[in-house]
Amino acid sequence: MNQTFRLASPVVELRQYTLKPNRRETLIALFDREFVETQEATGMTVIGQFRDLDRPDMFVWLRGFETMAARKDALTAFYDGPVWAAHKDEANATMIDSDDVLLLRPAWTDAGFNLEGLRRPATTPAEKASNKNPLPGFVEISIHHLRPATEAGFAERFRREAAPRLATHGARLLGAFVTEHAENTFPRLPVRVDENVFITVSRFDDEAAHASAPDAWPQLAKPTQTLRLAPTSRSLLR
Repeated sequence: MNQTFRLASPVVELRQYTLKPNRRETLIALFDREFVETQEATGMTVIGQFRDLDRPDMFVWLRGFETMAARKDALTAFYDGPVWAAHKDEANATMIDSDDVLLLRPAWTDAGFNLEGLRRPATTPAEKASNKNPLPGFVEISIHHLRPATEAGFAERFRREAAPRLATHGARLLGAFVTEHAENTFPRLPVRVDENVFITVSRFDDEAAHASAPDAWPQLAKPTQTLRLAPTSRSLLR
C-alpha cells in the first residue's frame, strides 16, 4: 500500500555499494521487493535507491533515522530479524563492498529531505528492471571534502550563495548535509568516521541545466565526488 511521509529523519546514511559485474539489477529487484517496507517497519525511512549512471556496478541508497539511538534499535531489529536472515545470502552474493557509508545530518535547520506528500509506487508483477532512467533528468549527489574547521562556514556560504544560483539554473536542491560525528551506534555496519564532508542532493531536469550549474567551491581538501543517479522504480526520492 502506498504511504505518505512527512519530513525525513535528521540522521541519514549515504550508502554506496560496489557490486559484482552485471549483478545490479538482481540486487535492485530484491531490494525493492523485500527490503523497503520491512526496513521501514522497524522505524527507519528508506529515502531513495538509485542506479549510478556513470558506474554500472554501483548501487547507491539513502536511509534515515530519528536519532542515533533510534538508528541502533531499528538496525538491530532489521538485521537480527527474519527478512534479512532469509535474503542476506542472496543480497551479499551480489556485492564486492558495502562499507562505503557516510553518516550525515542536515547542514542547516530545513536542509533535510522534504518527503511530505510523496508516494512510493507499489511493486507490480509486470514491472521490469532497466538500466535506463525512467524519468527525464537525474538526481545528483555532490560530496565536498572539507578542510578542518570549515564545515559551518562552508554550509552557510552555500546556503546563501550557491543554493539560489542552482534554482536559477533549473536545478532543485533536495537536501544538504554535513558529517554526523556522533559515535556509530551500530558498529556491525561500519561508517567512514574520519570524513568531514558537505553533501548536496539536487534534481536536474536535463543535461543543459546541469552544465550551467555553479561550480564547486575552492576551499576543499580534495576534489568533489559527483554521483549522477537514476532512481529505481520504488525510490521515494526522485
